[in-house]
Amino acid sequence: METTLQNNDWLIVNKVPRTWSKITGHSYIPKRTDIVIFSESGGFGLGSGEKQLIKRIIGLPGERVVVKDGILTVYSQEHLDGFQPDKTYPYGKAITTTPGTIDVTVGADEVFVCGDNRTNSLDSRTFGPIPAKHIVGKLSFRVIPLNKMKDF
Repeated sequence: METTLQNNDWLIVNKVPRTWSKITGHSYIPKRTDIVIFSESGGFGLGSGEKQLIKRIIGLPGERVVVKDGILTVYSQEHLDGFQPDKTYPYGKAITTTPGTIDVTVGADEVFVCGDNRTNSLDSRTFGPIPAKHIVGKLSFRVIPLNKMKDF
């Protein structure tokens, strides 16, 4: 996420929707482009112990995500011919290419995530879609550094 966030940034994470979904027994599926924090014990090839990553939601349940020739395309009920979120949403101005080759359909209660620093990001292109139950919360605010304070 280095094009959007940097190491040592101080962040405020909204965990209320995730907590509410647990209480009500529903899946917490954030919106496309939301930046989320998720965890999995010993997952993602990062060694043992619980690790947390922060990535952007790209694909939602039931959607097909294809990365080919440096372009990420999402196919959905609304976009049968596919669309390129990196070219559609403002965050994509800093993304010039998406390395790799993948063609995956996101399962129920899963999301496909990518880092904004696509050439150096461990994300769903490597470990596949993540279960929604592993989402800890949604990024709400960067408070430090003060000159880069921003709400998300």
